[in-house]
Amino acid sequence: MKNHLLYILCCLTFCVSAQNYRDYLGAGHSEGITVTSSSQQTRTDWRESAEAINTINGAGLDGKLLEASRFLAQATFGTDLDYIKSVAEQPFEDWIDNQFTITSSSSTKDLTYNIFQEAKSIYASNGGDPNEFDNLNWQYFMYAWWQSNIGNEDLLRQRIALALSEILVISRESNLSGYGMGLADYYDVLKNNAFGNYRDLLKEVTLHPMMGVYLSHYNNPRSVPDRNIHPDENYAREIMQLFTIGLYELNQNGTYKQDGQGNRIPTYDNDDIKEFAKIFTGLGPAGIEDEFTDRTLRFGMGHYFARKDMPMIMYEDWHEPGAKQLLNGYTIPNGQSGMQDIDDAINHLFNHENTGPFIAKRLIQQLVKSNPSNGYVSRVSATFNNTKGVRGDMKAVIKAILLDEEARSCSWIENPTSGKMIEPMMRYFNVVRQIDLDNDDGRYWNNGQHFFRDTGQAPLAAPSVFNFFLPEYVPNSEFANANLFAPEFQIHNSATSINYLNQVDAWTNVRWYEVLRTWGLELDGTPLDFEALKYYAKDSEVLVNQLDKIFTRGQLSDETKQIIVDAVDGITRGWGDDVTQTDLRVKMALYLLMVSPDYVILK
Repeated sequence: MKNHLLYILCCLTFCVSAQNYRDYLGAGHSEGITVTSSSQQTRTDWRESAEAINTINGAGLDGKLLEASRFLAQATFGTDLDYIKSVAEQPFEDWIDNQFTITSSSSTKDLTYNIFQEAKSIYASNGGDPNEFDNLNWQYFMYAWWQSNIGNEDLLRQRIALALSEILVISRESNLSGYGMGLADYYDVLKNNAFGNYRDLLKEVTLHPMMGVYLSHYNNPRSVPDRNIHPDENYAREIMQLFTIGLYELNQNGTYKQDGQGNRIPTYDNDDIKEFAKIFTGLGPAGIEDEFTDRTLRFGMGHYFARKDMPMIMYEDWHEPGAKQLLNGYTIPNGQSGMQDIDDAINHLFNHENTGPFIAKRLIQQLVKSNPSNGYVSRVSATFNNTKGVRGDMKAVIKAILLDEEARSCSWIENPTSGKMIEPMMRYFNVVRQIDLDNDDGRYWNNGQHFFRDTGQAPLAAPSVFNFFLPEYVPNSEFANANLFAPEFQIHNSATSINYLNQVDAWTNVRWYEVLRTWGLELDGTPLDFEALKYYAKDSEVLVNQLDKIFTRGQLSDETKQIIVDAVDGITRGWGDDVTQTDLRVKMALYLLMVSPDYVILK
């Protein structure tokens, strides 16, 4: 024994002198070391075994794995354990860089159209009249969205696109609901620009006909005073308030500037809105839908007849002429074309000193935490303002958000300002992506309507341009006294909270519930598949530990863990051959974990 111990110490001395390791014996570096023990254990029906070498080779130390799990919870819609393990083996920056190189396998627009055609064929094969089939509405965009987000590789791009969709909002919960192709094309604009430049994204959003219809600058006319016609001010207001500079002047760290009396300083007033409204005049349809080719393309043509996937074009006769007085004394000169006016106005807002901190804080809140420190916001704002001479570089901004010490350091987890509530639809995406699916045909269509009715959330389905919740929402006096925001709590109420519990109970009911489903096509839905997890259900603590790695990122409290273990241990039989004891043990563990604060609050 003495000789063996001396051998280990000699090996340690060699390792330490050869390389400057920052970890220690027990976390790896066991090459050339032999460990003997009085016994090694294997258990019936388990693949794993307790081997002596595991005491020093790092097996079972999950620190890097759990760090990767938390990172991916911020950067994706959820991944399985094998993917988490692969990411844990590389620097997170390398993973981000690789994600920047991945393009989507197909456009959401093309997939929406193809799914619609396939659905129509299925409907006809079931005896339906194809002439009576649905129009290509929001439902087919939803089918395509879900199909795009199961088994895909463009994980970060899709996550950023959804985050942008909650800042640059359009919604099917409006007169856009019938235009699935338009919704899909708008989502493609967000997705395609997710790793581009924010200025380009702002321009494409401005010219998109779905935004034009939603915020009423489609067919927005110049002033005709004798007919009491004036430019619509809606988009002019929202591009400032919600898409770029916000209501009040900001410091680089996101705090409000104040005047001599300690009051916030407005960034614009009603006169500024009127001037900006003049900019966004003259935009109209760029094309006509195929079924209406007998119509003439013109300014004023109803959006029903117009193409929803072609950027609006300028009709100069309907663009407000003359100079426009914008913010901080900036003047757009007389005599320019309408598109020149729009470019100048977008550049003006893009370069405003508020835009960096405004967008930085919104994206941090979407991805990482509701109450970023002033330093965190300032660092990301600085990245937005200038990265190697470029302003608005989204790749740099994304890296700055996800790799910042405040996002990555475990020391922040216990800070009361840390964390955010995971919004309900993200929890839905998590369970579908992180648990196996019982699906044989590779068709992952889902309209998500049951979940939407219960929680009010689905992609591109916000109730207004102000998104599902306000970024500075304060739910009660405790938050107010602590000077904390909790945006997602705005949609967490007595109805949606209970409905979420019911949804989780249904998802985990392996006998009858499907997590993905369609309407009117007589297609089988897709339920969760518990087979892989049932292996771990032989031991309640092993099962809970496995789920902790995937869902709660190693942050499951001892108290919550014990509650779940006790509940699982209490299940001693199944519901017959169809639903076994292990099915019910997995259901109970997954249900209790997904409704726990340990999961719902992302830290």
